[in-house]
Amino acid sequence: MKAELHTQPFISLILARRSQEGFTLLELLVVMVIIGMLSAIAMPSFLSQSNKARQAEAKTYVGAINRAQQAYFTEKSAFGTLSDLAMGLSDSRNYTYASVPSGAGTSAIASTTAVPIGTVRGYAGRVWIGVMSDGNATSWSIVCEGTPTAVPTIVGTVCP
Repeated sequence: MKAELHTQPFISLILARRSQEGFTLLELLVVMVIIGMLSAIAMPSFLSQSNKARQAEAKTYVGAINRAQQAYFTEKSAFGTLSDLAMGLSDSRNYTYASVPSGAGTSAIASTTAVPIGTVRGYAGRVWIGVMSDGNATSWSIVCEGTPTAVPTIVGTVCP
């Protein structure tokens, strides 16, 4: 019985000491530095991916506008404005869209732009009528990617 009396206070001292244990300030600082390094490595990759998603919106919209212009020309024998196409597309938080027709007949052209808002790349599209070697007319289209914050200027039928 005497042996039990002596071990009881020793066990309570160990349990009391364990309940007061925690992380030291140095350990917490090391963990914070590691988290900071991981964030510094991951953040540029994350921002790059979000810019790519924004740019995919513009590329898709310009391509869709080009296809709508081709369909509109087939029906009306002329290209139309963005509102004439009745696509239901509107400006977004990242881009302002416009499509401007010019010329007539086989000289008709429709130029579409996705003007960036912010640091994303600009896009331009063009649809034109070409005459094939057999004398039949057909429509052609192109989508060009610009630099960050700038819309490319399409000259002729090739991207700059």
